[in-house]
Amino acid sequence: MSDMACNAFVPGEVFSIQGQAHGPLAGLTMSVKDLFDIAGHPTGAGNPDWRQSHAIPTQHAELIQTLLNAGASMVGKTITEELAYSLVGENAHYGTPVNPHNPDCIPGGSSSGAAAAAGAGLCDFSVGTDTAGSVRLPASFCGLWGFRPSHGVLSTQGVVPLSPSFDTPGWMSTSFEHVMQVGSVVLPPDRSGADFSRLKLALPEDIWQRVHPGFEAVLKPHIDRIASLFAGLTHESLSQGRLIEWQDAFRLVQGHEAWAAHGAWISSQQPTFGPGIKERFAWAGAIKDAQANEARVNMLSNAELVHAYLDGAVICMPTVSYLAPQKGQASSDQDRTNALSLLCIASMAGLPQITMPLAVLDGKAVGLSLVSRRLSDRQLLALAQSIQRLPR
Repeated sequence: MSDMACNAFVPGEVFSIQGQAHGPLAGLTMSVKDLFDIAGHPTGAGNPDWRQSHAIPTQHAELIQTLLNAGASMVGKTITEELAYSLVGENAHYGTPVNPHNPDCIPGGSSSGAAAAAGAGLCDFSVGTDTAGSVRLPASFCGLWGFRPSHGVLSTQGVVPLSPSFDTPGWMSTSFEHVMQVGSVVLPPDRSGADFSRLKLALPEDIWQRVHPGFEAVLKPHIDRIASLFAGLTHESLSQGRLIEWQDAFRLVQGHEAWAAHGAWISSQQPTFGPGIKERFAWAGAIKDAQANEARVNMLSNAELVHAYLDGAVICMPTVSYLAPQKGQASSDQDRTNALSLLCIASMAGLPQITMPLAVLDGKAVGLSLVSRRLSDRQLLALAQSIQRLPR
């Protein structure tokens, strides 16, 4: 599929930067989300007013330089939703990138162009960002492997922020081997000390109660295979029925940080935002400091519960709680709340998460995720590799 057919790239931002000839990623191509600085190219962050009001970078974002040094070559900058503040994947200025798995459905966001480029074979892997699911959700909707690393293990230098407590680069691909190769280059050594073979595979009942009723049946054969790598199963609740409260606290902290990052620019520039983005920033700007501080205290307490849970288990769950909606038919408020209830778990606790394109329901891709202890990133990728090798 050509870019003209999938609308993955920012207009005028298809170009080539060659990586080192003999690095471990030599021969692989990457696309880069339009939040990362690329020397000589404007960083647009999905919004023409942002693009025009910021200087053109003179150096690459640190992570992109690392990938180029490792041999990956860049093929262009992909469309993001404006300032990465949405999970839908539609951009009012540049159009909606095409979901290669289901072209009549939204791709998911905010790394929408990244998912479209990887899924359409326009690159070997795509670099995106994930704050509240912006790599994981589009990877799931587009039938891709997607990885969100532990918060803080990858540099965000030269990356437009949304909410720094949660922002992290991530990547996605149709090929697990390419996901693994990138991880082997950019991830530091693990420091979690986890031994997954001694842990249980957790299917928390409070999570599975919030997902599409058809997911359990299509995912069960895969879960049964995965369970063979663990010391048993558990369905113990993660949140004691408080997932909605968890995502409420997360959203408040995220919104408060988003306004801290961009409120001054929004107030001075009065940018033109598309539907949803404008309202979301207006809501974020109205969050009081005291409200956000209380939410942060609650969120950190919730994160501690997650860390304790993961001392004995690896969480297994659908990446997203619902199937990709048709274009122009945005999901319901309840769908979005349920999705964020799942996605916020790794975000608020700074955890690594991999989404695996293992199933299809009603012709639509269903991602299955594993979430593990903080700083167990390489082990999590090795676990996914073991799953890949299991007999089907």
